[in-house]
Amino acid sequence: MLDYETLRLVWWVLVGTLLIGFAIADGMDMGVGVLLPFLGKSDAERRVIINTVGPHWDGNQVWLITAGGAIFAAWPAVYAAAFSGFYLAMLVVLIALFFRPVGFDYRSKIADPRWRSAWDWGLFVGGLVPALIFGVAFGNILQGVPFHLDSFLKPHYGSTFIWALFGLLNPFALLAGVVSVAMLTVHGAVWLQLRTEDTIAARAKGVISWLAPTLAVLFALGGVWVYLAIDGYRIVSQPPLTALPNPLAKEVAREAGAWFAIYRNMPIAMLAPAIGLAAPLLTWALSRMNRPGFAYVTSAMTLTGIIGTAGLSMFPFIMPSSTDLTSSLTLWDAASSALTLKVMLGAVVIFLPIVLLYTLWCYRTMWGKVTVADIETRQHQAY
Repeated sequence: MLDYETLRLVWWVLVGTLLIGFAIADGMDMGVGVLLPFLGKSDAERRVIINTVGPHWDGNQVWLITAGGAIFAAWPAVYAAAFSGFYLAMLVVLIALFFRPVGFDYRSKIADPRWRSAWDWGLFVGGLVPALIFGVAFGNILQGVPFHLDSFLKPHYGSTFIWALFGLLNPFALLAGVVSVAMLTVHGAVWLQLRTEDTIAARAKGVISWLAPTLAVLFALGGVWVYLAIDGYRIVSQPPLTALPNPLAKEVAREAGAWFAIYRNMPIAMLAPAIGLAAPLLTWALSRMNRPGFAYVTSAMTLTGIIGTAGLSMFPFIMPSSTDLTSSLTLWDAASSALTLKVMLGAVVIFLPIVLLYTLWCYRTMWGKVTVADIETRQHQAY
């Protein structure tokens, strides 16, 4: 039987896995949406692009819902603090996501070019805005979020509305947002090169040829920025890990280089940033060699490496506070009870394999290249 300490660590890994799964699956749809108005030069070509993700986007969206539910159940304190401080940002994401189901379903209902063009740009917004804001959120978390916990462990923000509007959009957070958009756009471009033919695939290959190396450079720039200019967090003292969680019972220090401590203490953790740097270049090379299947794998590795680097760098912190260091939330003191984590783990063990098998079956069943000829011969079936 897993003890409480191990359960909390297991759920840290599981939540990270869900976020990576969301980036690989639904991030692909977002990347395709970002590219839609630019790679599709005609209505038929844009329908080809949409039909590469049309049968799968709603299933892929489940990863986001599951990740949010897992955070709510496993780390309720993080859920409360994050959704309080990032409320306006999350609302913007939600509004942008509205364009996706409506755009996919309504775009082809009317043949008017203006109608279809409007929904194409709606799908663009539905892909770009969430990708950008998720990256900006990660950039702010790495810098620390301005909240504190009262004696009832309720989170408070000094100036929530003003910070939510302007404080989020600081230079480093914007860089993190650009990295997020770039990695998902590359992922979407690789998918289009894999699932389309001739002209569209060639255009997607062209995007990968410059954006994948740019992504590697931006990711390296972000690492240098963190090392030189952003102080990390370190736990000075805390209650035994077998004790009941209490975020206010620990002592936290903020110091330069703290976000790199795990790489000094556990050199194996260097695999994550190494993959984050190397995988985009491998994706670029494989795309040029017309090996989009392998390029898709290395693109997924890129997402894993970059997201994994952020998670490992902050370990064990989940949501550090910039205004009250003690209020910073970690995986040790923000977790639910041991019983809750055990019950949830049992559900994961049963249902996650079923979801994965069903998803793989869907992709296998609907696999194949999508062409303009397919769209023209299946007008009543295609998006």
